[in-house]
Amino acid sequence: MNISIENKDSLNALVTINIEKNDYAKKVDKILTDYRKTANIPGFRKGQVPMGLVKKKYNKAVTAEEINKILQESLSNYLKDEKLDMLGNPLPVEQGDIDWDDDNFAFSFEIGLSPKFEIKLKGRKAITHYNITADDKLISNQIINIQKQYGKLISKDKAEENDEITGQFFNDSEGIDSTATFSLDKLKGKSNLKKFIGAKSGDIISLKTKGLFSEKNDLVTYLKLDNEVSDNLNIEVVFTIKEINSREPADLDKELFDKLFGKDVIKTVTELKEKLKSDAEKQFIQQSDQKLLNDVTAYLVDNTKFKLPSKFLIKWLKTVGEEPLTDQQAIEEYEKSEKSMRYQLIESKLIVDNNLQVNFDELKLFAAEMIKTQMAQFGQLNPSEKEVDDIVARVLSNKDEVKRMSEQLTSQKLLTFYKENVKLKVKKLNYDAFVKEVYGK
Repeated sequence: MNISIENKDSLNALVTINIEKNDYAKKVDKILTDYRKTANIPGFRKGQVPMGLVKKKYNKAVTAEEINKILQESLSNYLKDEKLDMLGNPLPVEQGDIDWDDDNFAFSFEIGLSPKFEIKLKGRKAITHYNITADDKLISNQIINIQKQYGKLISKDKAEENDEITGQFFNDSEGIDSTATFSLDKLKGKSNLKKFIGAKSGDIISLKTKGLFSEKNDLVTYLKLDNEVSDNLNIEVVFTIKEINSREPADLDKELFDKLFGKDVIKTVTELKEKLKSDAEKQFIQQSDQKLLNDVTAYLVDNTKFKLPSKFLIKWLKTVGEEPLTDQQAIEEYEKSEKSMRYQLIESKLIVDNNLQVNFDELKLFAAEMIKTQMAQFGQLNPSEKEVDDIVARVLSNKDEVKRMSEQLTSQKLLTFYKENVKLKVKKLNYDAFVKEVYGK
């Protein structure tokens, strides 16, 4: 057997495997001999069928099967030994009908090669790394929401501004039948609010879904809609009022602080504000880091130039799914996934070149810290080392969990690497300004 490779260009190659009779003949003869012992052919006693007849009946099928086994094994070993950096999987070159009566065979496979490229981490323009702060307005709003949430409900006969209304949204043709409770300050526009002011329990109010609530998610939540449905929904619904309540805000006292954070953790309003600010800004770090990760990814994809074996990849995409794709479908799939492919290559090179691989000890430590955090949320503040180790062992026995945590830890390593090596400019702003600047809201 002989295996050779021909580089068509820097991104495409052809691997050819030549298989000779002595590569497979002994295996085929052994299988046919075993078949002869068990073959059940009319007119012959078991084990007495002439070998010529066995060969005539089974030789081609057995030869094809054995050659296919040799082919797959030898191709796999060759690619592994040669350490070829490939994209996708080898694709067999079509060669028409094969004459299995021949002694020697040649099979060729197209392969797509990974491109060679350099990564420039520092561009001319710095990438913004946001430092998001929790301002007094945000903290004040959080305190107001806490006081409302833990406040006392007072039943009322007539609705007034800022009261809480419980009732039923209904539209038979659209299948809407949802009981909801919301504050009137959630409504959008004076015309909607006016319909509720002075209303009583049992009253039925006609409403338009479009422009009903200030926040889009409120329409989804209160009418129990799919996000896709809510985007363009402009219908009339009726709302039957069942309850009207005002909410007396809870006092900012020790009883409330203990209920929120545990006994004697927070003792004053000042400490409450500091705690809320600290917690909010910890969450903002996650948003800031994710934004930075997204922006660095976009920068690297846009500024790391290399070609891909696109024709090969389109051909490969036709074959990898559960159902084969048409030429046009494969082209569309390639266009959708090209940026992702590019970043995967860039990311892999960064990880290898900078020793950012995740090892088992790091994964084990990461899992342990994650488990301790989760246990603390349920009041288990001081679990024993054995308890944690036992849970870690169970978690790491799950391949899906290992994959998920490995990806999380890799992202953390890359993020730290980017912060140290990419040209950044820090921009400090409050959360509302961040949302407006980044998301245009």
